[in-house]
Amino acid sequence: MAVLNDLQHSAIHLEPRLFPGVINGGDNQQEFEYVISEETGGSFTAAMANLPVQAEDYVPQVVSLLLKEARAARASDVHLVPGSGGMKMLWRLDGVLQAVAVFDAETGTRLVARLKVICGLLTYRTDLPQEGRVSREYSATEIRVTTFPTLYGEKAAIRLFAGSDDLKRLDQLGLPLSIEQSLRHQLLSTDGVILLTGPSGSGKTTTVYACLREILQASGDGRSVMTLEDPIEVAVDGTTQSQVRTSSGFDLMTGLRSLMRQDPDVIMVGEIRDPATAEAAFQASLTGHLVLTTFHAGSCVEAIARLLDMHLEPYVLRSSLRSVVCQRLVRQIVNPSDLEKQSDKSAAAAGHHVYKGRRVIAEMLTLETPELARAVMRKSDTRELARIVQSCGIKTLRDVALNAVSEGVTTEEEVFRVLGMSPGSEPVAQL
Repeated sequence: MAVLNDLQHSAIHLEPRLFPGVINGGDNQQEFEYVISEETGGSFTAAMANLPVQAEDYVPQVVSLLLKEARAARASDVHLVPGSGGMKMLWRLDGVLQAVAVFDAETGTRLVARLKVICGLLTYRTDLPQEGRVSREYSATEIRVTTFPTLYGEKAAIRLFAGSDDLKRLDQLGLPLSIEQSLRHQLLSTDGVILLTGPSGSGKTTTVYACLREILQASGDGRSVMTLEDPIEVAVDGTTQSQVRTSSGFDLMTGLRSLMRQDPDVIMVGEIRDPATAEAAFQASLTGHLVLTTFHAGSCVEAIARLLDMHLEPYVLRSSLRSVVCQRLVRQIVNPSDLEKQSDKSAAAAGHHVYKGRRVIAEMLTLETPELARAVMRKSDTRELARIVQSCGIKTLRDVALNAVSEGVTTEEEVFRVLGMSPGSEPVAQL
């Protein structure tokens, strides 16, 4: 972690044994202190040392550097968190937040204000939450920014989306082969719903874009593919993409009704959030459209039970659901022989696991099993659906997690962090 504090303001004191590497640099009597960690943020803090502190565009340069280095580090999110000791900067790598730097309070406030400027937000309103996207003038890829008022000032969260060049193919996702093959077959269908579920940050969006890419590669210009998103995260050539604007009355329901009159073959709905959207998406599939969409649920059976709880008619669900895929991302262990950094080698020698990159673990459920189909028609709850899944021998996330641990891909600790259970225990939905 790097600590950047203008010594004209209150200094942030560090415990030397915890932060041994201190580099001091100054410009025109302005001194900055850097504490650099080999583990994260090193290139950002090193580049910070070269920025001209007295320059009029110092803060814009810091923001540009922040976005550039976060992208280079493969961070999915950046947090600027105000506190009594200044503005802490963290970024999320492989699903885990890591501290990078601490700015003095005044600089931190100016950084948030700069982010609001390049997003077209109201800089003078610091008392209410705001959200926007970084202008294309400053970034070629999608970046969303949200601000939130706190006790010590505005907190900013930055979400960085992949560019179109980073789009993955279906066979690059790392899905279990059986799920990949089933999905590829289902994407050739002319109707039905393919539901991708999981919590935020589980890779649903990456998977749904890979599915769109698969459809386009298989059909070329032979199928009209349209999307309705909130927001558009990646531009996909060959598709017609649209973004809802609730402030203008263009919400998901309005968009779906109009989109249906555009003669689409394939419809991608960014996310099902309410009963009305669920009903509209599933009804669209019954009229000869293949619908891809995402849904927040912890498992496949939980997704089905929640749709029933949203008063989706069982016969509609039974008739239109092609499959539910629930996925998570777990960090992968690096083989000790592949480690390059001395700090990583030392950690491995001390018995600690070193992670790099993530791997998807996933489960798939279809209603082709008669017992499951009958359970849906009875509006069975999550517990009953899970019991049937188990009795039918269908692989669950727990089973896939067990395999990943036994193969040395990840650890029990990582599975517990991501799934909230150890591989040897039963998930709540299946007790």
